[in-house]
Amino acid sequence: MSAKLYQIEIVGGSQFACSEEERVLFAMERRGLSDIGVGCRGGGCGFCRVRVVEGEYKTGKMSVSKISPEDQAKGFVLACRLYPLEDLKLEVEQN
Repeated sequence: MSAKLYQIEIVGGSQFACSEEERVLFAMERRGLSDIGVGCRGGGCGFCRVRVVEGEYKTGKMSVSKISPEDQAKGFVLACRLYPLEDLKLEVEQN
């Protein structure tokens, strides 16, 4: 049984497919896109901070100094730790 593929839409940017087993940042990079900032790829630097506008997701461990519980409640996550559970619409933070 293969992993499900979901559509990831960046508001004002690209669209790409991402499997439920792949991190959104890595799926974007694999397609040669650069809508989301890339830093450490390990959940600690905060460069890939995005807000999930629509869709269900799960995340891996993220640095609390970059994504606080209050941020998480507002939909902010790090794309390097973001796994889609359905199609997602994301806003990229402008730094």
